[in-house]
This record gives sequence, C-alpha cells and structure tokens, in this order.
Amino acid sequence: MSGLGISAPRLLLRRLHQVMAGHGDAEQRLNEIVRLIASNMIAEVCSCYLRRAGDVLELYATEGLKKNSVHQTRLRFGEGLVGDIAARARPLNLSDAQSHPQFAYRPETGEEEYHSLLGTPILRGGRVIGVLVVQNRTRRTYTDEEVEALQTVAMVVAELVSSEQMVSATEFSDTAGNATLPHHISGRVLAEGLASGDALLHEPRIEVLRTISEDRAKELARLNSAVSAMQSTVDKLLNATNTLFSDESKDIFEAYKMFAHDKGWLKKLQDAVNTGLTSEAAIKRVQDDTRARMKEITDPYLRERLSELDDLANRLYLHLDGHTQIDRRNLEKDTVVVARNMGAAELLDYDRRHLKALILAEGTRSSHVAIVARALGVPVVGQCETIIDNVEQGDFVLVDGEHGQVFLRPGEDVQQAFAQSQQQRARRQAKYAALRDKPNISRDGIPLQLNVNAGLLIDIDHFPDLGADGIGLFRTELQFMVRSQMPKVDEQTDLYSRVLDKMDGKPVVFRTLDIGGDKLLPYLKTKPEENPALGWRAIRIGLDRPALLRSQLRALVRAAAGRDLSLMFPMIAEVSEFQEAKAILNKEIERAAQRDSGPPKSVNVGTMIEVPSIVWQLPHLLAEVDFISVGSNDLMQFFFAIDRGNPKISDRYDTLSPSLLTLLRNIAEHCEKAGKPFSICGDIAGRPLEAMALLGLGYRNFSMSAETLGRVKEMALSADIGRLENFVRGLCHSRDHSVRDQLRAFARDHSIII
Repeated sequence: MSGLGISAPRLLLRRLHQVMAGHGDAEQRLNEIVRLIASNMIAEVCSCYLRRAGDVLELYATEGLKKNSVHQTRLRFGEGLVGDIAARARPLNLSDAQSHPQFAYRPETGEEEYHSLLGTPILRGGRVIGVLVVQNRTRRTYTDEEVEALQTVAMVVAELVSSEQMVSATEFSDTAGNATLPHHISGRVLAEGLASGDALLHEPRIEVLRTISEDRAKELARLNSAVSAMQSTVDKLLNATNTLFSDESKDIFEAYKMFAHDKGWLKKLQDAVNTGLTSEAAIKRVQDDTRARMKEITDPYLRERLSELDDLANRLYLHLDGHTQIDRRNLEKDTVVVARNMGAAELLDYDRRHLKALILAEGTRSSHVAIVARALGVPVVGQCETIIDNVEQGDFVLVDGEHGQVFLRPGEDVQQAFAQSQQQRARRQAKYAALRDKPNISRDGIPLQLNVNAGLLIDIDHFPDLGADGIGLFRTELQFMVRSQMPKVDEQTDLYSRVLDKMDGKPVVFRTLDIGGDKLLPYLKTKPEENPALGWRAIRIGLDRPALLRSQLRALVRAAAGRDLSLMFPMIAEVSEFQEAKAILNKEIERAAQRDSGPPKSVNVGTMIEVPSIVWQLPHLLAEVDFISVGSNDLMQFFFAIDRGNPKISDRYDTLSPSLLTLLRNIAEHCEKAGKPFSICGDIAGRPLEAMALLGLGYRNFSMSAETLGRVKEMALSADIGRLENFVRGLCHSRDHSVRDQLRAFARDHSIII
C-alpha cells in the first residue's frame, strides 16, 4: 500500500465537502464518506462508530466490514481497540491489531481478515463523539502523514455528525439541567466568597463554517496575520498589568507570553492549514487535540500549560478577521464567567468592576488562575464538571465560594436564601475585622499563637489585614511549581528575603520543598508510582538529591543573614532523616559565616509530624529539634490509611475520632515533657470545632488558611480552656466513632462560639 499522497488530503477534503453538501439523509452521506476515505487511503476497510448514551460506541457506517453489522455492533468506552481509542482520546496505529491485548473479536463484522489498523477519535469541543477506523489485510504501520490525514478527516466527520444531529442530543441531556429549569452543581472552593451575576461563556463558540481553504498561501498569510495581532495584544496586556502583581504572578504571565510565541504550537497550526484547512478549522483541530490530551494528563503542571494553549487558541480565533467578541473590559452588568479552564492572563481581560465570580469545569486551588483570582478578591468554584453542558449565556447564577456550590437559574426562594447568606457573610467579615487587633488570648487568659499559611508573595501582601501573629507554614514549593525551570539560588534567596522584609520581624516558618505525590515539577524527572502519596516525595527527594536540598537551604540561610530563621523539614519518618537533613543545613550555616553578609542571627530547626512512625521516636526526635509542627492532613491520611482525595472514603473517618484525639494528645504530652514548642497546621486547625478540641488537648499554636483565621479567633477568644481541657481529654477514652456531637453540646453549654 502506497498510502496517501502529498496532495491527497486536500483532494479528499474537497470530495468530502461535496458529499456533505449533496442530497440524501445524513446516514447516506456518512456511508459515502467512509467509501471515499477507504478509496483515497487505499484501505480495504473504513468504519465510523458514533457515541451513544451510556458511553457506548455503535457502528454507524462501514466500507469493507459486513453490512449487517451496522447498528448491531456496539462497544463500550475502553472495550476493544475502538473503545480504547475513545477512552484515551488518542489515535492508535497498529501493524497487527489482533495481537493487541485490547482486541475484542466481533464475529458479525468479519474483521478477523484484517491485521493493520489506524483509528482516531472524532472530537467535538474536546469531547469524543465517535471513532474513525481504517484497516488493511497486510501487516503495516501507517505513516505519520496518514495519521494526520485521518485526524483531519475525522474533524470533517464531526461537523456532519453534529450539524445533522445523527445522535440526538437528548440522549445525553440531564433533565435536571434543562436550560429553563433551576440546576445545582457541586464543586470545590478555589477562592472564597459569595457572588451572583449573569453567566458569560469565556470560550467562544468556534463554529467552522468553512473547513477547506481555496488558496493555501493566502490562508497561511491570514493565519500569520492573526497570530501577530494576538501576540501583540498579549504583550500589551501583560505590560499594562505589570505593576499590579507580585513576582510569582509576573512569572505566570511571562510563561503565558512565552506560549503565545511558542514555535511548536504555531507550527501545528501552520501544518494544519497546509493540509488544506481554513485557519478556523486549523485552530479547532489543534485545540481539540489539546483538550483531549488534557483529559489523560494528571500532572497539574502539564495540565496548566495545556490550558494556556487552549486559552491562546480562543484568543487567536477571535483575532481572525470578521470575528467579533464581547468587550470584556466594559461589561454592562454583574458577570459570572464560566470556563472549562483558564490561564491567569485571561482573567485580566475582564472588567474588574463587574467581574463577580469565576466557575471552572476543571481547575485546582494551586492553578495560576486561582492564585490570581485570590489576589483580585474574585470567588472561584472549580471542578464543576457539568457546568459547560448545563449553562447558557445570560443565565442568572449564584456562586457559593464558601461551600463550593453553584446555582443556575435559581428560583426566588433560593435567591432570597442566598441574599441572606451574603448579608450574614458581610456581618461575619465585619465582626472578624473588629477582632483583628484584639490580643489572641482565651477567655480565661491563656495566650495563643494564631498564624496563617502562605506560599507566595501575594499571600504576604494581605498579611497586615488579617490580625495574625505570623506565618506558621510558608510552602516554599509553590515558587517551584509556577516556574518552567528550577529557580536558581539567587532567585530563591530574593524571594525568601522579600518574605522576611515584608513580615518585618513577625515570625515565619519556612517548610523545605514538599514535592511529589500530587505536586510534581516538570523539570524533576520522576517515574510513575503506584501509590505516590506514600512514595518518593518531600524530604525523601531532598535527601536523595542533596544538591536540590542544599541549594534551597543555602538560599534560606543567605536570605536570613543577620535575622532570625525558622525552617522545618516535611515527611520525616525517622530521626536519622532529620539528622541527615540538619547536617546539610549546618554546612550551609558554616559556609554563610565566611561570607560578608554572615549567617542568620539565630536558626530554629524543626520537623513536621506527618508520618505515624516518628511518633514512636518522639523522645529521641525532641532531643534533636527546636520545635515540631503537626501536619494534620497527611498525619490523618496515614493514620487511618485513607486517600483523602478519594470521595468514597475521605469522610469515612472523622477528624474528631477518639483515636486521633488520643494520638494528638500523646504528641502534645511528649513535647510538654521535653519543653519543646509545638504547633499544628492543616485543615483541622482552621475549623472552629476541631480547633476547640485541639485547645483542650494542649495545643496553643495554630497555622491555618487566611480565610479561616477570623472564625477560629472568634472561637478561641470565647473559650475557657481550663474547663475545656478536662472535658476533651476525657473524650479520648470514648469508644464512639466520633465525639463531634459531645463537643458541640459543650460549646453550646459554655457559650463558646463555633
């Protein structure tokens, strides 16, 4: 088989469009299309499977397989080679399909005669709506050009399938999400706040009215002109906002700017135009491929980069001549932007007077857009998977950025309840603001340390408004995660020095790199792990790659020259690990003593208590450390052997379980006996009821997210810790699943505000 010639793709596309514009029903035209593809690609078989409800792929048309198998052969997503292509949303190129472990034999098709197979997903808006397959009797590997050609043809087939509604959209519709009915979607809080407004779809509806270009050179010039205009707009946008944000945000925006000039991405667009597509069709083709790749990538850094390319495709599309766009800088009313995902720079396009909230189908709290949204004070709810399918432009939307809830087209009763929630939040915020300057002392006069977590300079900028005592946990890994390459020692030194400058003597505890698990760095090559939460992460990476740990410790020591430095190591499982890490630190302190700037005035070195094994070595550990900090999130995960990211079991064990309270009291007792300071951070430190229990267990130093500080402080100031201690320590002997109800009753009876 000679395969598809250089000029064949353009010729095939023209013939396909003639068929699409011709007479007959959609299925007749689809039959003619598969016949044309088989003929032009010199393939004995071409088959088209379309997606039906329940993620089932049904054979709709074939040239070469038995005709009576049409509408009879069905495969589920992930079943057989066709199902594997659909599930992975990626092409499959096999010289001997029958030897592949995923091959599923369907006797009604007669496909046992055919060995080689090339299949590609049919994509619409990044969603798989079918699979297109060619097959041959001979064993052969299809060329890259043939793969490219079939992908381009699949885009044309997607146009026919969607425009003719060959599979009714009602098969996939959720009646609860009817465009005229109220609808509720649960997501995750990425930036706190309550807001309402009219929905604005961030992504333009890219409708490719003309797929085939008549003049390839002219179309390339048109694309290149749009690219230049898009690049110029991006440069101006980022220059105009250069003074608004801290260095990490600038790094984010510089990365976005770099992608706008990325030669690899631009070449893909140009190559697509060279196959005979219009610029619009080329953008859509590359964007669909990008979105399909995003679905199978779990690395948060890579997903972030792909979402930026997705945003740039939207921006480029709107720069093509003849296309208009909503004036995002001059919105006429309160607006809630809805997007699949979004790069940070895209958020800056919107009029900040009327941008009230953001809803994302994807997104994480550490994503660039969430970081910038928090800096702007814009509530964000992410991981609302069904939002794109259920929202319409102009729908009235309520966004609950406290509980991760979105209400589309809410009824009057829901709107009234939400308005009351907004009023209550405003009153709470005013009440917390009034407490800001009050000393952190309990009702019975016991002094407390209420600190906040941070990880970026953006967080430090808001510190004076919080009324916190200091930063109990500075996550140094965030600086590494927002960059495309390893920060140099001087760059790290500059960041840590700025943090200390901005804090102006207030305490800061730096945690060394806590990467691995769900926090991956693209420039640190790691192998896939079966259980990454229990794998190569945090201090284990630092000790195995001492140059990485040494460079960070050097930067911290230099930044703190002549000042106090507090730092701690994460995920310590045994005393020897702490000793090894501290030895590296001591060498850097000795090195700094030889420099003109000198070493820090004092150095306090501690460790996180996250791995249960270290609890049984506490007497030995406490002889080595200056302080400890209990990392409650990981400690609970390992203590109960639960994956906190798994919704099936994440709520199975309560944070107010007697067994966990006993463990936490045990840690506190060891520290009290050794006379070493101890603190606690993580989710339970920021919840008033859990924090109340911790006060009763002897904890006086807390570190939490900035959003939760006000309510914990209100609780702490109203608590009589003397009475609380006897009660809580008695609960440690309970056999109940949880002592939550008993603690609530105690708070109510003793006027503790929770």
